[in-house]
Amino acid sequence: MEPSNLQEILDAAPRGPVDLLRNSRIGAYIYPVVASEFTNWRTEVRAWRETAVLFDQSHHMDNLFLKGPGALKLISDTAINSVANFPVNRAKQYVPTTPSGHVIGDGILFREAEEEFVYVGRAPAANWLRFHAETGGYDVEVEVDRRSPSRPMGKPVSRKYWRLQIQGPNAWQVIEKVNGGPVDQLRFFHMSTLDVGGETVRTLRHGMAGAPGLELWGPYESYDRVRETILAAGAEFGLEPVGARAYSSNTLESGWIPSPLPAIYSGEELRPYREWLGTDSYEANNAVAGSFASANIEDYYTTPHALGYGGFIKDDHDFIGRDALLAMDPAAQRHKVTLAWDDADMARIHASMYDRANLPYKFFDLPNANYGSSNFDSVIDDDGKVVGLSMFTGYSANERRALSLAVVDPGIEAGRRLRVVWGEPDGGTRKTTVEPHRQLAVGVEVSPVPYSSEVRHNYEGAWRHAGSV
Repeated sequence: MEPSNLQEILDAAPRGPVDLLRNSRIGAYIYPVVASEFTNWRTEVRAWRETAVLFDQSHHMDNLFLKGPGALKLISDTAINSVANFPVNRAKQYVPTTPSGHVIGDGILFREAEEEFVYVGRAPAANWLRFHAETGGYDVEVEVDRRSPSRPMGKPVSRKYWRLQIQGPNAWQVIEKVNGGPVDQLRFFHMSTLDVGGETVRTLRHGMAGAPGLELWGPYESYDRVRETILAAGAEFGLEPVGARAYSSNTLESGWIPSPLPAIYSGEELRPYREWLGTDSYEANNAVAGSFASANIEDYYTTPHALGYGGFIKDDHDFIGRDALLAMDPAAQRHKVTLAWDDADMARIHASMYDRANLPYKFFDLPNANYGSSNFDSVIDDDGKVVGLSMFTGYSANERRALSLAVVDPGIEAGRRLRVVWGEPDGGTRKTTVEPHRQLAVGVEVSPVPYSSEVRHNYEGAWRHAGSV
């Protein structure tokens, strides 16, 4: 009998959840529909630091619409964040945890009206909200608009909203030309509207590298007209449309780890949730990649402190995971860093493709080198002890450096020399993204997060400065 939910899939996995996820056959994680490149990914990456870019976020995230008098209570009961200060026309990063205080995922919540919210982000947090909305007795209506298919195979694709961002040093000049006049620079994560080609669209104040920018969204039917209007207005300011290939590497510079493993694969308290999740869910098809290979699924879970969300935890409300999180010593938790990979070791990795006598090292794709939905490479010290996990890896064309975002043990500070084990043990797992290869311990230098000093000192996202939202 075929499994009908995630719990049944796990029950049927003879070697447990780690083996199941590490050998997933789902294939590469794809940023769908948007063209891979419009010019070339190097030029597109440099543009968000030097001129301006148009990010297209219309297809790779879920939209979850919450409406009703119980919507705010649902959010409060499931978020580590406080909602005491969450007025209409404001956005907030949403971070839910399990009863044990481990992260399920995160995304952005937009409060569009008194009783209307939109969650935008990856599926794990959306699924958690849907489950509790359906089973928790909340007076709330839920509508889900799933991310576009990874492989539409030529079939038409449509969303409820398009979602674009204008970012970079020249972004505000582009925005004011689009609007036909001055635009008030609202505070970070405040919402307003903008005139684009005669159409009023909603906006969110956002920014990269200290320069003000906007996220815009509107009905999908107006996508072509709005996009063309923005590109025409931005031409004189060096605006570059960013393809999926370059877009996926921007997090290396900004410091956000986008794909922690949802911490839901163990624990009897979460059995009802696993029984609710379908066989087609993100969680049932997730692919875990990397050199870290523990038999214990809990070793892949992360806390809010490790991901840089410790400042979000507020004890002014009851929420799932509250007791566990308040009992944790923040100083004893792993913390987030950037790892700067040694140039010479990177040259060895790439050169091995041309070595006909030996098995190559694991292929390091550019600019995004991740080959799973959730990635875990062992970070080791001189004694070979695992002292952290590298969780998102790639190449920054702005820094001209291979970088990864990692969580490391307490006491490991910037400037420390460590190594990342690149490649999976025993020649690799059965994932479709893995070819036969050998491992290499790559030298790395522990560095601040965000890596770019300009972004680190000027980016307006509060969580990047250990602030609170």
